[in-house]
Amino acid sequence: MTDQRTPVTATTDTQTAQFTITRIFDAPRELVWHAWTERADASEWWHPRGISIKPGSLAVDARVGGRYADTMVNDVDGSEYPTAGVYREVVEPERLVFAWASPGDDDATAPVITVTLRELAGGRTEMLFHLLGWEGRPGDENVYDGWDSAFDLLAEHLAGGVTP
Repeated sequence: MTDQRTPVTATTDTQTAQFTITRIFDAPRELVWHAWTERADASEWWHPRGISIKPGSLAVDARVGGRYADTMVNDVDGSEYPTAGVYREVVEPERLVFAWASPGDDDATAPVITVTLRELAGGRTEMLFHLLGWEGRPGDENVYDGWDSAFDLLAEHLAGGVTP
């Protein structure tokens, strides 16, 4: 299975930084949902290339009020990047909304990620990823490019035959 990239939108207004990435995956919506909400699947792609998930650090409790956490590790220099947050909205299999922060940050003021999954003809899925509270754009070698790289890994993972 492969994914198709659609035009990307990077938006910053004077009030709130944000960006959106849209991808189309050659996989049914339920499989894409599963990849976002199951620990074993998330461990395969919740990081950009050149970064790994620290063994034992990944937790996923995809329910309203549930938490997720992981620590990404740079494969070259060992730098660690812990991430954690609370799920604010979970509508299976179409929408996830969660805080995107570091452990100990205030989830109420953290940037917010919204993932919307839409079924397309032919067993494909459109994923709309929106990050509110962080500026990003293609080529930033930072958060935008990190998520974009992670979505490449997600496409590869889905091609490998995720099972719900």
